[in-house]
Amino acid sequence: MQDGQRHDGRTFQQSIAGCLEGAIGEYGLAPSVHSAWLDRIGPHVETLKDDYRTGKLPLLRIADEDQDIADAEAAYARLSQGAKTIVFFGTGGSSLGGELFAQFAGWNIAGVALPGQRNRPRTRFYANLDGGTLQSVLQSLDLPTTRFVVTSKSGGTAETLAQAIAALTAVKAAGLEAEIPKLFLGITEPDKPGKANGLRTLFSKFSIPMLEHHTGIGGRFSCLTNVGLMPAIARGLDPRAIRAGAKGVVDALLESSGPQDFAPAVGAATAVALSKEKGISTLVMMPYADRLGRLAAWFVQLWAESLGKGGEGTTPLGALGPLDQHSQLQLFMDGPRDHYLTVVRVASQGVGPRIDPDLARIAGADMLGGHTVGDIVSAQSHAVPEALARAGRPVRTIDIAKLDEKTIGALAMHFMIETILAGRLLGVDPFDQPAVELAKILTKERLAKGA
Repeated sequence: MQDGQRHDGRTFQQSIAGCLEGAIGEYGLAPSVHSAWLDRIGPHVETLKDDYRTGKLPLLRIADEDQDIADAEAAYARLSQGAKTIVFFGTGGSSLGGELFAQFAGWNIAGVALPGQRNRPRTRFYANLDGGTLQSVLQSLDLPTTRFVVTSKSGGTAETLAQAIAALTAVKAAGLEAEIPKLFLGITEPDKPGKANGLRTLFSKFSIPMLEHHTGIGGRFSCLTNVGLMPAIARGLDPRAIRAGAKGVVDALLESSGPQDFAPAVGAATAVALSKEKGISTLVMMPYADRLGRLAAWFVQLWAESLGKGGEGTTPLGALGPLDQHSQLQLFMDGPRDHYLTVVRVASQGVGPRIDPDLARIAGADMLGGHTVGDIVSAQSHAVPEALARAGRPVRTIDIAKLDEKTIGALAMHFMIETILAGRLLGVDPFDQPAVELAKILTKERLAKGA
């Protein structure tokens, strides 16, 4: 760490200077207070190192694996033959990680596609269950050229099973039942004697091929497994480069001499300290790049579902810059002092169309003339944290020099480890989600009663 404020994350730089007393006065953390929280997280960093060495936490070892990538690539090669559209069914962590990587490749950004994207099958994600949407989708798809990838770790996710059954029914109705093994692929846990897995049972009946979901890595932490990497492969990304970026973060963990040398530990300690010492209850993730829009959505689930337990946790909120400067920034700047922002900046100087000076002058926007659009976004992404700091609002910045597969893999691993460390610092299990089980039980009861 540099001056106790900046940390080189190998593929990006994190600065928590805007969270400290020296930048935002009484609303920031005093150096002694921040150091005390770093000391408290220190043992958890050492435990994390042991988790890697013993293999107790498979997430930390996933970047060392390769066979599952080869299996996923082979499965996609078979599935995509003759395909024009690949539909991904799954919810929560079974979708958001894949969306994160797909959008990095240009998915869901109109008119944007990285080199080679236009020659690949289109990619669609249906993570939310909506009867009207699903009916319209299945009626509009050209089913002979559509492929379905269905993901559920347990194989019992009601929403995903409903989507899978509806798609199978539509394919059968179209006279394509004999083609089902070529049109579908499942990702779920291996068969376990005595444990029901509805998706595996259903797909086995139709001889649908399946990839094994990693048994030791849960949904919201699964973006670096075949769950997230299958969509990455579908969009032509290099899954090994993604994992190489993630491995760099794990290597930094193992090489760190203390929490102050490890960016995720600094991030976790800062977030928890702001919550406990300064009453921060909302954590905002705000990237300044369209290709990172789903990063914010993915992070929201990761943080909320991992830490919101036993009265602990802070509320994560996704935003996108500069768009949300015109919707949420007023609240962040002048509303309750309970927001902590993470601004993710991608180097963009010189990128995009250059603004014609004469036209800018006519429009009364002389300051834009001669600059590229990337120059304007860069200026905004630096001005906003400065303005927040002047208003006494805590802000962390993450600066990315080059947005590539290695960087996106590193960001994913960084935030997952940061979340795990924050959970352990708070004394909660970051890997379970007990509170949501009641809603599942009540849903089943209502359906059984015909409600």
